[in-house]
Amino acid sequence: MSIAFAIIGLALLVLAHEAGHFFTALVTRMRPRRFYVGFPPALAKVKHKGIEYGIGVIPLGGYVKIPGMFRPSKRDPELYFRPAVEEDESLTGAVEALESSLEQGDLDRARNDLGLLREGLSGIRLSPMATRLARRGLEELDDALSSDAYWRQPTWKRLVVISAGPITNILVAIVIFASLYTLDLYRLGFQVGANKSGVTTTHVERVLASSPAKRAGLESGDVVVAVNGQEVNGSTLIKRIGGSGGRPIALTVRRQGKVVRLRSVKPMNEADSLPAAFVDSIHLTGRIIDQIAVKGIGRLFVGKGGSQVSGPIGIVKSSSDAYRHGASDYLFVIGLISLSLGVLNLLPLLPLDGGHLAFSLIEGARRRVVSREVYERVSAVGIALVVLLFVLGLTNDIGHIG
Repeated sequence: MSIAFAIIGLALLVLAHEAGHFFTALVTRMRPRRFYVGFPPALAKVKHKGIEYGIGVIPLGGYVKIPGMFRPSKRDPELYFRPAVEEDESLTGAVEALESSLEQGDLDRARNDLGLLREGLSGIRLSPMATRLARRGLEELDDALSSDAYWRQPTWKRLVVISAGPITNILVAIVIFASLYTLDLYRLGFQVGANKSGVTTTHVERVLASSPAKRAGLESGDVVVAVNGQEVNGSTLIKRIGGSGGRPIALTVRRQGKVVRLRSVKPMNEADSLPAAFVDSIHLTGRIIDQIAVKGIGRLFVGKGGSQVSGPIGIVKSSSDAYRHGASDYLFVIGLISLSLGVLNLLPLLPLDGGHLAFSLIEGARRRVVSREVYERVSAVGIALVVLLFVLGLTNDIGHIG
């Protein structure tokens, strides 16, 4: 059961990421063509206002198709329609005309040539493979030549739509952390640490000024050993405080080798703690991003920190372990994973979102689109690095299991 909840949590984070792209694209009038819960092929689908909504066979995350991510290339007709031309030479003239239009950058003529090619394809019989490839070519080129194609949009629109996915993951983490502060420890006004697996400990890291915990005498560095006389660990500490119902709470702590019982204090009510919880959640998020981006990813580029990389198995195991410790630990780890997804997707590597952001800025500065060949070469390097990280994480996961 814990593994199932871990997988569901990860899938929802990926779905939230894609939903960020989808709704932002709609708002900026860059109409997506597809939005799937899960990955295609489709188990079920329906079309509404030109957008195909579906449920994918692979039940993880989601999928959004934004039209025309790249400027169409003169090689595209050859790629998509060569089998059709080999089976029926009457298509040769239409395909060559389309190639010529794309080579010259005459997009209006290219759209007209694509329409003529579509008419030509409708009047002939082709093999199933050639038919599928030709249909895909018509769809892809029609999207790439449309007025709402991604590559044709102003730089600010492209930046907003692409950054929406990672930003959504970061916002999800902020909301999760704020809710944990409000519902649990924040009601007393202190924070505890977590171990390397993200599981909450009872070690006090921070006590907020003018908080009930401060008035009780709690200090940073204390280790909470009991709540109202009952012994606690990381997960039961949160349950005891979160389930107090607003009644006074007395903490017992270990401080410099001595056991100290603090005086009873009443937790803050939810209305008073909510705004401060969001502020503190933003601060916590900033510190975690610094740990991930600077001390985590940065160390990889100098040959250190490789043993800390986790793959999908490690991610599921961490969230599964946290779930067994309690809902709060589980949500905290889900928040960490959401932040990791957001930060990693901002790396300036294609095909990650950060790579598209970088190229959008470059194209905006140059005031012209980078050629498809450059995109393909840079993408090959980016994919190789992403695969390397995946293999490294998977190797670490297998080693930890062993």
